Amino acid sequence: MPKISKLDKQQITAALAELNRNATADWRLADGKLQREFVFADFAAAFAFMERVAADTERLDHHPDWRNVYNRVEVALWTHDAQGISERDFALARCMEAAATDA
Repeated sequence: MPKISKLDKQQITAALAELNRNATADWRLADGKLQREFVFADFAAAFAFMERVAADTERLDHHPDWRNVYNRVEVALWTHDAQGISERDFALARCMEAAATDA
């Protein structure tokens, strides 16, 4: 398995700007993680979003730290193997954006 590299500050800034150009709400950096809250019509829609994203997490072999409360899904992405934010985090964030627009 190839080594996963931590992105530097400049790479993260550029990738975050690109991600937010197409996002339905802004992603942000907080506590060294890429974070976002998704809000849906109800619990069923929030849970359906999580089910859609689950297939992507397996395909990418990258699993989020996420929390669901009723119609909200809070996400924090960070790559343990890289000890920081990597391209895998941004790839999963893009998948989440696509899954959220399918809701």
